Amino acid sequence: MKTDLKTNIKFFQVSNRYYRPENEIELASLTRYEKVPATVMESAEAGAQEAALDVARVINECVEKHGRCVIGFGAGRYVFKVYDELVKLYFADKVSFADVVAFNLSELGMTDDQELSLNKLISEHLYAKVDIEPDHIHTINRHSASENVHALCKAYERDIIDAGGLDLVLCDLTPDGSLAYNEPGSARTSACRLMLLGNESRTRIAEAFQSDTAPKTAITLGIGNILRASKIICVAWEEDSATALFNTVEGKMTDLVPASFLQVHDDVKIYADLDAASRLTRISYPWKVTSCEWNDYLIRRAIVWLCEQTGKPILKLTNEDYNDYGLSELVALYDSAYNVNIKTFNDLQHTITGWPGGKPNADDTYRPERENPYPKRVLIFSPHPDDAIVSMGGTVRRLVQQGHDVSIAFQTDGDVAVSDDDMMRTLLLADRLTKRFEGVGFKFIEETLTKFIQNTTTSEDNDDIRFFKGSIMLSEAMMACRQMGVPKENLHDLRMPFYVNGPHGQGKLTDNDVAVIQDLIAQIKPHQIFLDNDLVDPHGTHARATGAVMHALDNLKGEDFMRDCRVWMYRGQWGQWDVDQVEMAVPMSPEEFGDKRNAILQFHSQIHDAPFRSSADGKLPWQRSIERNRDLAEKYQQLGLATYEAIEAFVQYRFHS
Repeated sequence: MKTDLKTNIKFFQVSNRYYRPENEIELASLTRYEKVPATVMESAEAGAQEAALDVARVINECVEKHGRCVIGFGAGRYVFKVYDELVKLYFADKVSFADVVAFNLSELGMTDDQELSLNKLISEHLYAKVDIEPDHIHTINRHSASENVHALCKAYERDIIDAGGLDLVLCDLTPDGSLAYNEPGSARTSACRLMLLGNESRTRIAEAFQSDTAPKTAITLGIGNILRASKIICVAWEEDSATALFNTVEGKMTDLVPASFLQVHDDVKIYADLDAASRLTRISYPWKVTSCEWNDYLIRRAIVWLCEQTGKPILKLTNEDYNDYGLSELVALYDSAYNVNIKTFNDLQHTITGWPGGKPNADDTYRPERENPYPKRVLIFSPHPDDAIVSMGGTVRRLVQQGHDVSIAFQTDGDVAVSDDDMMRTLLLADRLTKRFEGVGFKFIEETLTKFIQNTTTSEDNDDIRFFKGSIMLSEAMMACRQMGVPKENLHDLRMPFYVNGPHGQGKLTDNDVAVIQDLIAQIKPHQIFLDNDLVDPHGTHARATGAVMHALDNLKGEDFMRDCRVWMYRGQWGQWDVDQVEMAVPMSPEEFGDKRNAILQFHSQIHDAPFRSSADGKLPWQRSIERNRDLAEKYQQLGLATYEAIEAFVQYRFHS
C-alpha cells in the first residue's frame, strides 16, 4: 500500500517561503511569534527524515566526545516514524547505537496483559532492529510499582543521573499537548511519578495495541526530568496536532498544555508537517510576518480574517481597514479596497448552491458543480452508518429530490458506538418476537439476555454481540436514509475488514480494505463521490475509512469513468471546514434543516446515550455537527452574504499524480 494519501489534501499551496525560508533574516521575521524553534516540512515522512538525521548527529557527537549517548525515548505513535528512519540510517552505516544508553520515558501501569508494554512497542520499531546492547536499555519495572511506586520512580531517576544525565529526549507532541504521559495539569517541575490517564491517552494506547481496553495509569518521567535533558527533539504530525502545536510554540506557558513548558529550554526543536503546523501564524496568517505570495485562497482567508477583526461585512471594508491590519499589499495589488472586496464577495457567493449535483439547463460557469451529466450517479461513503446523514443529510435530500441516483456505502457497521442498554432493549424485543412466532427464543438471545439481566457481561464483545449491535445501527441508518429518500437497494453494507477484524474496530488498514471500496466504485461508476474528512476523529475509524477511499481513488484515477467524476469531502461529526476553505456550500431552509434533524433522530442508539461524547461540553458529535451547520450559516451572514438557517460545506478532493 502506498504512503498515506492524506497528505494530498491541500486547500491551497502553501509557499515554501513560509516554512523553508532562504536565509536566517527571513526565518527571524517569519518566526517572530514563535517561542520554540519549529522546523516545518511538507510531509510527515520528510519531517521524520530530518528529525532522524538530527538524532543521528547528536548520537555521533556525544559518542565522539563522551564515549556514549544517553537518550530518553518516547513511545507515541508519531515518533515511530522517526524510529523507522533511524533504522534506515543504521543500515546505511550513518549511525550506530552500540554506545547508546536508552531510558524509556514511560511505561504503562499495572495490567495483566504482558503485551501492553511501551518497551515492547519501542523494541519492535527500534531496539530489536539496531545494534544497541540489551543491558543499555532501561525501562520502568511496572510490576514493582505496586510495592512502592515512589521508591521505584526515585530509583529510575537515580539511574539516569548515574548514567550522566540525558543527552537527548526524543518524543512526540500529543493532540492534548502532553509530553510522554504528562497529562494536562502536570507541573513544570513534575518528577517521575504514577499518572492517572485521561480518555484521550487511553484511546491512543488502545489504538496502538489494537486492544479493546487500556490501563488507567502510566509511570512517566515528569516535565522536570525532560527539561533537564541537554537537548529535546519533539515531533508532531497530522491535523489533530495543530492546536497543541500552536499552543506549544506560540501560546502562553500553562500546565493545561504541558508541552508549552518547552519554551524555557535553551536547546529544543520541534519537527512538524504542514498539517500539524497549519495554525502557526506564518502558515495560517503569513501577512502578519512577511510579504505574501497572494493567491485566491490566501486572499479569501485574509479577508475573512479582516472581517473578524473589524466586525464588518466584506463590502464595508475600507482602505483604512486594510492599512490598519497590515493588508495594504492587497490594496496596492487591486488598486482599492473596493476591488478586493468585490472579488472576495463574488468568490464566496459562487460557493453557495442549492444544486449540489449541478443545475440542468443552466450556465455552470460560476457554479461549484457542472451541469452535465444529468442526472448523476452519486456515491456517498459513510465511515459509520450515521456519518453521511449527520454531516451532509441536507445535501443527500437535495440530491435525491433533484433526480440524481444516490447510493450510500456504510464502511463499517458502527457496533462499538452502540451501548449495552440499547442492545438489551433490542434483545428484549427480539426475545419477545421470537417466542411469539417460533415458540422458543434462539440460543444467542437467551444466553446473552441472561448475562445482561444478571449483570455478568464482560467488557469485551464477542462476534455475535458485535454483529447484533452493528445490526442495530445499520437498521437505524436504513430508516434515516428512507426518510431522506434513498432506496434500500442503494445502501451498501461494506463491513470493511480493518473494522470487523480489529478489536474495538481498530485494525490495520490493508489492501483488502481498499479492494472493497475499489470494487464498489468500479461497479457504480459514479459521476460524484462524497467522502468523509473528519480526520481528527480521536478513535481513528474515520481516518482509516477515508484512507481506504483515497487509495482506491488513486488506483482508479486512470480509468475512463473517473475522468468524469468529481470528489467532494465533507466534515461534521468532529469538525467543520473554515469559510476560506469551502468550495461548495449547500444551504438549508428551516424546514429542510428540520428534516435533517428528524432523520438524525432515527439513530435512537446515538441520540441520548452513545458512548462517545465531547469531553469539553458533554455534547454528542451529532449535536455539535448541527450546531456547526448553523454557525457556518451565521458566518456567511456576518460576511454580508445571504441569510440561511444552516449550511453544509464541502471541499473538492483533487487527484495528484
